[in-house]
Amino acid sequence: MSVEALVRGLCAELDEGGLHGSFLVRDLDTGEELGIEPDLEFPIASLVKVPLAAATLDRIARGELDGAARLHVEPGRVTTPGPTGITRFRHPVDIAVDDLLYLAVALSDGAASDALFGLTPPEEVAAWLRSAGLHGITVRRHLMSDLLDTPAERLDPEDLHLAYALAIEAQTAGRGHRLRQLDVSRSNSGSARAMVDLLEALWRPSAVPEGVAARVRELMAANVLRHRLAPDFASDAARWSSKTGTLLNMRHEAGVVEHADGRTFAVAALTASRVAAMVQPGAEALMGRVARALRDHLREL
Repeated sequence: MSVEALVRGLCAELDEGGLHGSFLVRDLDTGEELGIEPDLEFPIASLVKVPLAAATLDRIARGELDGAARLHVEPGRVTTPGPTGITRFRHPVDIAVDDLLYLAVALSDGAASDALFGLTPPEEVAAWLRSAGLHGITVRRHLMSDLLDTPAERLDPEDLHLAYALAIEAQTAGRGHRLRQLDVSRSNSGSARAMVDLLEALWRPSAVPEGVAARVRELMAANVLRHRLAPDFASDAARWSSKTGTLLNMRHEAGVVEHADGRTFAVAALTASRVAAMVQPGAEALMGRVARALRDHLREL
């Protein structure tokens, strides 16, 4: 099957499943890549925690921060479905910076991430990306707590579909949005290509110090959220390291699959659903199926 026919078929599958997305798979050894609208920009939600962790670890490596230093973090006391870690805690906690990094990346804990943003503000994360020669990811003063301030948190469970309907219908032609969290001009944003560039810088020699990159790889390998792309990439013969991002109708994941035969592929899938529902296992499975089809075709080449 030609690349053109493969992409057309996958786009049709996505459309039938109510998804629109930016996908890219890159062979990290040859540089060959295959994608679907890889430069389309999306709000990246929790994917921003990867550059946040890298920038914070770089400051630790340079002696500006102490990974063992303990911070006092207030509990999130969030009870709505989804959030994890300190975000759901009911009482304050004193915790080391190194452990906040684990919670932020491996558990996608928003409260832990905001504590890290208190040490390494968004503008410093953006500066770190530039210093590493990475472009296409925009980090604004838009904290993780902002992601818990949407109509979904204000509606009763039986009315939750209304929040998802608003997320779907309120986008403008220029990819703006009435909800600031979904507006690419106001939120942390990026594309599949930008995320893959970041992953390549973490998995291959780059301007990112190897000690920093190795720790980020370790944190991503420990990711406990494995319901999205992991079923299609993780196996006894393949190691899958990733970070997910979720916000209303947005479902993302970016990661690296390292095969036992030595082949290594970076994968990014950023999607928006047209279905007004929170729980969509079919959408999660479709994302994985499309990303794997791109990887399989690239691997055959």
